[in-house]
Amino acid sequence: MALIDTLESAWYDGGRAPWWTWPLMLLYAGLTRLRGRLYRSGVLRSVRLPVPVVVIGNLSVGGTGKTPLTIAVVEALRARGFRPGVASRGYGGSRRGPLLLGDAPDPAEVGDEPCLIHASGVPVAVGRDRPAAARLLLDAGCNVLVADDGLQHYRLARDVEICVIDGVRRFGNRRLLPAGPLREPMSRLQRVDLCVCNGVVAEAGEYPMQLRAGDVLALCDGRRQPLASFSGGRVHAVAAIGNPRRFFDSLRALGIEVVEHAFADHHQFAQSDLAFADDLPVLMTDKDAVKCLRFAQPHWWRVPVRAELPSAFVDALVQRIEASNRY
Repeated sequence: MALIDTLESAWYDGGRAPWWTWPLMLLYAGLTRLRGRLYRSGVLRSVRLPVPVVVIGNLSVGGTGKTPLTIAVVEALRARGFRPGVASRGYGGSRRGPLLLGDAPDPAEVGDEPCLIHASGVPVAVGRDRPAAARLLLDAGCNVLVADDGLQHYRLARDVEICVIDGVRRFGNRRLLPAGPLREPMSRLQRVDLCVCNGVVAEAGEYPMQLRAGDVLALCDGRRQPLASFSGGRVHAVAAIGNPRRFFDSLRALGIEVVEHAFADHHQFAQSDLAFADDLPVLMTDKDAVKCLRFAQPHWWRVPVRAELPSAFVDALVQRIEASNRY
């Protein structure tokens, strides 16, 4: 069993964590507390920008639906008259930044998630120095900034925090890394403004989010057909996301027979990765498709998903933005 499988079994399935994870967890917990104290005392300083900053992130490692939520948030803010932009670390990309994405960004340079968010028509800036990336968005005329996957990036001061929760796996065994999946203790939720639960029934105080798949699109020419048209058939399903199981299970729920191909999150695909010994259709996530366009084949399809959120969530978000007195 691979190490990640052993750890995930301990995190989510009641397995026993390896002995060496416990001292590392204690070390990680101490460093996390120290870092928080340094920011609270002013030894480490957060950079505050002249416009509201909304941070989207999670407590646990792995995919929880942050990117679809980010896209849904910026679309909702534009519908309310704001001019949002997204600042991202650009995980998986080689560019240190800061860089404002142009018309045809390269996922290998800036990361897959920024490219996917940029495709929705919103300005996106990437960089390891997130305040510097955020300033590029100010220069581009944005009056609200959304930080993608920035809950633990305290150098960028924020006005609103949104935590995304995996409705199925929740917080696992509730332990810190590496004995558990948490980046910060559960008590961190008490300081978050809004919690969004992805899938199943949201618990008290959480806003529900459902990811809805639309028609699939051919990578080569944009041909469109219903995802349900693959029901009863066999496909190769490709996912290099934090939680590939969610993608595979969503296809099976439609009666599609899935041959699973899970890759590490942010994997940079080569054509040989998808050289399967047959002509079965290949279905992949939107996030993975942006990295496969250069060598796409006619039978490769991307499966877009859209985050559906209650209007009460958008109302609560806008209320907090306006209450920041920075807009």
